[in-house]
Amino acid sequence: MKKILVLCSGNSSRSQMAEGYLNFYAREKADFYSAGLEDRGVNPLTVKVMAEDNIDISGSRSKSYKVFGKLHFDYLLTVCDEARQQLPREISFNEHFHFSIPDPDKDRKPEAERQEIFCQVREQVKINILKFIGKELSGNPELEITFT
Repeated sequence: MKKILVLCSGNSSRSQMAEGYLNFYAREKADFYSAGLEDRGVNPLTVKVMAEDNIDISGSRSKSYKVFGKLHFDYLLTVCDEARQQLPREISFNEHFHFSIPDPDKDRKPEAERQEIFCQVREQVKINILKFIGKELSGNPELEITFT
């Protein structure tokens, strides 16, 4: 079974969303993991906006990439520029895909505005993950992955 790691700066939002979608849409095709350069805790708004899309990540926990030790991954997906720029050498992988997705928790706005930002980021994550699944896990080379 293939192993896929989604890496972000804090494993609090984008990588948690990505892991949730990967498990929902392709659970039988690979083992999925998410981690951060550091462990910042799962953002409650992440759980909330994923539940709005019928994806339950309420049991997820934030992890540092260090918990995976010497595990080798078939694919590494970075979902933020910080993770791409500070990619730890300890992570062993065959192929790397990068998705430049903005941090939904960057601005400290009122919760209603923040929730809308989280929803927009969720949709960006979903689109990129579905394209990745279609191209890399479903054997459909016709699908293009947009790299930014």
